[in-house]
Amino acid sequence: MRRFSKIAALAAAGTLVLAGCGGGSGGSGGSGGSGGDSGDSQSAEDVCQSQADGDGPSIGVAYDVGGRGDRSFNDSAYEGLKRAVEELGATCIEAVAGQDENDNVRAERLRTLAEGDYDLVIAVGFLYSPAAAEVAPEYAETKFAVIDGFSQFLVEEPLDNLADLTFAEEQGSYLVGMAAALKTESDHIGYVGGVTSPLIKKFEAGYEAGARSVTPDIQIDVAYLTEDQDDSETAFANPPGGRNAAAPMYEDGADVVYHAAGSSGSGVFEAAAAAGDNMWAIGVDSDQYLTAPEDQQPHILTSMLKRIDTAVFEVTESVADDSFESGGVVYDISVDGVGYSTSGGFVDDIEDQLEEAKQQIADGEIEVPTEPQG
Repeated sequence: MRRFSKIAALAAAGTLVLAGCGGGSGGSGGSGGSGGDSGDSQSAEDVCQSQADGDGPSIGVAYDVGGRGDRSFNDSAYEGLKRAVEELGATCIEAVAGQDENDNVRAERLRTLAEGDYDLVIAVGFLYSPAAAEVAPEYAETKFAVIDGFSQFLVEEPLDNLADLTFAEEQGSYLVGMAAALKTESDHIGYVGGVTSPLIKKFEAGYEAGARSVTPDIQIDVAYLTEDQDDSETAFANPPGGRNAAAPMYEDGADVVYHAAGSSGSGVFEAAAAAGDNMWAIGVDSDQYLTAPEDQQPHILTSMLKRIDTAVFEVTESVADDSFESGGVVYDISVDGVGYSTSGGFVDDIEDQLEEAKQQIADGEIEVPTEPQG
């Protein structure tokens, strides 16, 4: 019982904003809703009530800024967490990030979860990498996993309890870049990234390469919401910024815009809907057609799927069966770690071409760049 009394005391002191979950069933599929308003976000409360029913691993999850309800990155992580509760009997607690945080604040959040005697602490987002590298050596009995992390490069010696779960975002982005080039009527497309980091540049690089594999001279407009890697709110929790970045692209002739900007991407969907018929947007991380408002769904061509849910579930499963792998674990296209969605049926007519390219990437026949080629 020390775990729950410790966490409760720290939450009451204002150290963390937490919601416990475990042991339940239920909740619909999908990836949550904007601002916590969707049915799935509400059903999350049902599966997160019990603190003691499960007999599987105990998990502490530290979300990225915006938390659950972003219809993207955090919601995908939650889907994996929910599956672990339902299939593995896991118990869990969720920690919510605040705005304008630094590494010290993030480290204290991870430290608090570790001190709660959780078997596994999952940090959602690359910003947690320095914090995880600092905290993991202090808690040898706790396993740490960082989604999109680079923490392994920040420790002096490899740690048996620290893993970075990364993805071949450029590969999935290549496929949606192909889709954009095959569907555009103007040979003019766009890309909106949250922040000019190496990670978000991978999305741009793949998208560009996929589009140019179809139409070498296609015009690609590019905009980033911020250059400050510490300004996660502007990058990933800024729908007005997403709309303001995408709207000029549509006005200038682009008819497909892809975003890699977390919940800021909802602004891109708004801009596509406002731009009129035959204007498309492409989602990211989860199948965003499923969680978008009805008026936006006809404009969501596809989404680049990044299976954060699979990574969260599998790392929890590895703790359950004592097969945890430290270091770097990469989810690429060969293990369906990335891909594209087909909801809405808008890519049905080009699916054969996309599937052929997907197999060629998996076989190594197509090597997708991780940096934009210009």
